[in-house]
Amino acid sequence: MEIAPGAVQDETRQHVEEEALAALVSQYASTLYRVAFSVLRNPSDAEDAVQETFLRVLRHRNGLGEIRDHRVWLIRIVWNIVLDRKRRAKTRPETDDVADLARVLPSKGLSAEELAAAAQHHAHVLACVDQLPEKERQVLVLSAFEELTSVEIAAVLDITESSVRSRLFRARNLIAGLLDHARNSK
Repeated sequence: MEIAPGAVQDETRQHVEEEALAALVSQYASTLYRVAFSVLRNPSDAEDAVQETFLRVLRHRNGLGEIRDHRVWLIRIVWNIVLDRKRRAKTRPETDDVADLARVLPSKGLSAEELAAAAQHHAHVLACVDQLPEKERQVLVLSAFEELTSVEIAAVLDITESSVRSRLFRARNLIAGLLDHARNSK
């Protein structure tokens, strides 16, 4: 009994595709989770959004070779997914779980008092970010938290680079004002 050469090629191609998808998951899952969590502020919803992102990638795996920058492409997919979810929910959760965000603070060498102060400061900065207008908040989250370039942010949000730069400028000025106001009122 002979095995057709086409069957071997198909099996090899499928194996290569599976390895490429596994590499994408291992390389970008944590980045996509951070993006999703920064918008949804719910760990399980963020995980669901990441899973949905990779399901969409799986459905369109034939076009993976045509994608120039997988990171930006994946962030754009997860960004659209989380925004769709937020639009469908139309309401924000009553309480953001700041405790989850505070857990990611570095804890090496800090006393309990310093840790508590750092957690409070971290929570305060996030609260200030939440007060920003949506467009400025989106750009700031992608720039400061995900460290995307203005070109990459423009691709994710489907806006011009100059719009990214002006929104980022406004966001930074607004954040500085909010933090100064809080500092002066103490």
